[in-house]
Amino acid sequence: MTTIEHVEPLINTATRAERYAAGKALRARVSRASHGDWAAATDRPDPISLLEGSNRTRVQELVPIRYGRMSLSPFAFLRGSAGVMASDLANTPASGIRVQICGDAHLSNFGFFATPERNMVFDVNDFDETRPGPWGWDLKRLAASIVVA
Repeated sequence: MTTIEHVEPLINTATRAERYAAGKALRARVSRASHGDWAAATDRPDPISLLEGSNRTRVQELVPIRYGRMSLSPFAFLRGSAGVMASDLANTPASGIRVQICGDAHLSNFGFFATPERNMVFDVNDFDETRPGPWGWDLKRLAASIVVA
């Protein structure tokens, strides 16, 4: 498995051919097929410990309600456990292209909006987990939520 931390961005004046070549070089280092495998790390943090850690900054009286909601279905658990999935994805292959990710890209965090021009757009509607990260994490979380839903 190859994990790439960061790739220097191409300057804005790069030609289309240069951007294409840079993308091909990244793909040679991290193949599409490498994203299809996952195995729990031998030192994988306990998911319950990760959830408990995320509760430290929450209103303590609301934590039992959170757990109650998460226990309703596998999809509800997935919705409430972005940190667990991020921990699991941290050691997976990444291209090195970092963006401001949603961090919790699941089906329920997308919706339709009207623009000032009266156009309908489909986009993310929840940003409480946003952070810089590998662009593929959002795609993988969204795909997992589709399967679980």
